[in-house]
Amino acid sequence: MIDLQERFRKKYDAEWRKKEESLWEIIEKYPDVSPFIIIQNDVQRRGVFYTDAALALVDPEIHQLTKVSQTGEAERFVPTSLILRDGTPLVTQLWEARTITQRDPYLMDVVDGELVLADQDRVVETVEYWEKPKFFGRTTSRGTPMEQVVDARPQRYSIRMSNYCHFWTHPGHGCKYCAIGAGGVKFKGTSNERVNEQDLFETMQALVKEKGRFVGVILTGGSILSGTEPFEDELEGYISALQVLGRVFRTRRFPSQVNSTALNRRQLERLYNETGLSSYTTDLEVFNERLYNWICPGKAASIPYQEWKNRLYQAVEVFGKGQVNTGIVSGVEFATPYGFTSEDEAVKVNLEEAEDLTSHGVGLKHDIWRVDPKSIFFNQKTPSLDYYVRITKGFYDLMRKYGIPTYMDSYRKCGMHPNINFDRI
Repeated sequence: MIDLQERFRKKYDAEWRKKEESLWEIIEKYPDVSPFIIIQNDVQRRGVFYTDAALALVDPEIHQLTKVSQTGEAERFVPTSLILRDGTPLVTQLWEARTITQRDPYLMDVVDGELVLADQDRVVETVEYWEKPKFFGRTTSRGTPMEQVVDARPQRYSIRMSNYCHFWTHPGHGCKYCAIGAGGVKFKGTSNERVNEQDLFETMQALVKEKGRFVGVILTGGSILSGTEPFEDELEGYISALQVLGRVFRTRRFPSQVNSTALNRRQLERLYNETGLSSYTTDLEVFNERLYNWICPGKAASIPYQEWKNRLYQAVEVFGKGQVNTGIVSGVEFATPYGFTSEDEAVKVNLEEAEDLTSHGVGLKHDIWRVDPKSIFFNQKTPSLDYYVRITKGFYDLMRKYGIPTYMDSYRKCGMHPNINFDRI
């Protein structure tokens, strides 16, 4: 196996392993947490690097591919991501410098003819590449590649409603961990800023002919501030797209989720009553008002922290308990200079706020923060694996305590969020 420490010696803390418990120590430390969930946390935290042998097993006719560049190498098509042998998907950045400024990534290699995830010459798990849907490679009547209209994960498909977030229009208002607008506003005002409904209808007609794989759809995108009141144009976009999906499914309700800006009560009722939408998510991003104001200044200026929470509680009244989630980008709460310096304190604060949310019927999910070199937080450091496992277990325990089911975002429908994956054990 190649020497990743040597390859990335100048790009990460070479002493980090001496400062943190290893994957194997964490697995032993938490016997009540599935090793697959612990591996998922860590791989999504550190990223992966592919050897030539691993890339030689890529089949463009079978596997879902993404065009990226491995550090120091030319762009090429590589696997979009991985699946562990128990079916747990890994939604992780491939190789390049998103996380290796802090820690060397995991290694994707081939051992005895099998694809394996390895670390320091030790095999961690066997894995598979994601398989692409059959509609990939086809185009709509407008000539739009269908994979640009609808993206896919192993269990679900995703529709990006807008490719531009209006918070980035105002200098300093974009979320500091996000790279969507940090690199420019090339999508603003262009024809592909928002999804085309004819493209969407034709792609969905092709997609629903695929049997036995997809169990739900999620619609999301950047925040849209415009309209007769804030976010009204964003609401109209979701309603129109969901009505297109309703024409395809031909049923009153269908397995679906919108992940949008926090809409007010009137907007939520329209979203529910005028479409076949079945579940709703709006993400607080960080469970602390002080850090929310600093990290997400655009959100804070438009919808204060407590009002965002109130809108989540109203969403439960509209959609029902078990059909509303909120999430955090777990790890951003440690960003310097204003973030937490103690992991114990951060766990305590996160779980206290999470309990307030779950006591009102709001489900929890967390995404693993991967430091993006194009974001304002390009030079920050993520917390330890131990921290992520504690948050994972704490969130799941709170959802059980307050009787909130996980099926709206479970491993069958998403699988990205480690705390929700507990239900597959």
